[in-house]
Amino acid sequence: MEQHSGPNEPVSRVTDSATGAESKRRGLRRMKLVAVSLLAAATVVFLLASWARAAGWPGWVGYVRTAAEAGMVGALADWFAVTALFRHPLGIPIPHTAIIPNKKDTLGSSLSDFVDTNFLSPEIVGERLQRVEVPRRVGEWLSQPANAERVTSELATVLRGAVTVLRDEDVQAVMQQSVVRRVVDQPWGPPLGRILGKVFADGAHHNLVDLVTDRCYEWVRDNHETMLRVVSDRAPSWSPRFVDEMFADKVYGEVVAFAWAVKTDVNHPMRMALDTFLAEFAQDLQTDPDTMARAEQVKRQVIEHAEVQKLISSAWVTAKEMLLSAAEDPDSELRVRIRSGLVNLGHRLISDAALRAKVDGWVRGTAGYIVANYSHEITTVITDTVRRWDTAETARKVELQVGKDLQFIRINGTVVGALAGLVIHAVAELLF
Repeated sequence: MEQHSGPNEPVSRVTDSATGAESKRRGLRRMKLVAVSLLAAATVVFLLASWARAAGWPGWVGYVRTAAEAGMVGALADWFAVTALFRHPLGIPIPHTAIIPNKKDTLGSSLSDFVDTNFLSPEIVGERLQRVEVPRRVGEWLSQPANAERVTSELATVLRGAVTVLRDEDVQAVMQQSVVRRVVDQPWGPPLGRILGKVFADGAHHNLVDLVTDRCYEWVRDNHETMLRVVSDRAPSWSPRFVDEMFADKVYGEVVAFAWAVKTDVNHPMRMALDTFLAEFAQDLQTDPDTMARAEQVKRQVIEHAEVQKLISSAWVTAKEMLLSAAEDPDSELRVRIRSGLVNLGHRLISDAALRAKVDGWVRGTAGYIVANYSHEITTVITDTVRRWDTAETARKVELQVGKDLQFIRINGTVVGALAGLVIHAVAELLF
């Protein structure tokens, strides 16, 4: 049974993508809220500790105030660092901020070069393909009849599409120019002579000679009256009728005896003469200019015959109907053979180490050639895609992907800053 993608599948993929983006946006907002909350908490603690210190509270308040102050500084510094990646902090065009929007094209080019250097080298690709054992995996997949049927269905779909797109007159023109013209332009004499010479030398024509001699003998044997009439019609008008009949019977008997001798004696002089004639004819087709010229004349007469031209013109239409019919029918001989061939190929890829090694060499060689010669064109997709992005949209895309993790920098800055401030304040109190 053919397997086709459902009409709602693209919509489903778009919906899944939108759902994933929305989930990332929620996660980013949540982490930003956590980072801002920590900054707000450090600010509140700093204000309360400052008030308490001014109100004469004990000395430990100084430690709390210093830790809160350092946490605020760390949070603000890391907020500035993270924000500067995607936009100008507070909308102020401070130098070296909004790095991603301003350096979008440079980042795309650098990413393209990084991928080209570290991922698309022939050695890396070849090593990776060797590790994943592509032939074995393909063999295991193809050996399953359902998968072979799926590939067969896809091939049938491609075949139907290709055959349907091609215009009959275009294909017929190509056949006329590329096939028929080439056949006509090539001399037939020498190659035909070589083929016939080989056939005659091997004696493969003897069965045909046997058939012809059998039919000749049977015709002579069964057409006694015709033979008599032919001889009688050619006799002189003054010859008596009984003499003509006697002569005709004599001729008939000799012809029957001759036909019988040729039929039964494989070494009959007539057969030997025929073999000699055929061998000389095959040689003349290769060397004799007159014979080769006559062969060319016969060839052109055959090709230019109206029925032959009609057959050539209708060949594509007939082939097209056959291909479409075979592609449409899941039980057609074509699809059955393709499906069986794919399953057998899968089993061979599993069991035949030599075949696997050969296919693996083809795969790695092809991949290596593509990477060595077209890696720049492949990675250019990254550069061109990034270049087409809007600068603000680029910042949003990147922030959506990595912004959630970057918020941990702000959180860590708040916590580590507070701890560092506390340690520094404590050391200063102990030393001074």
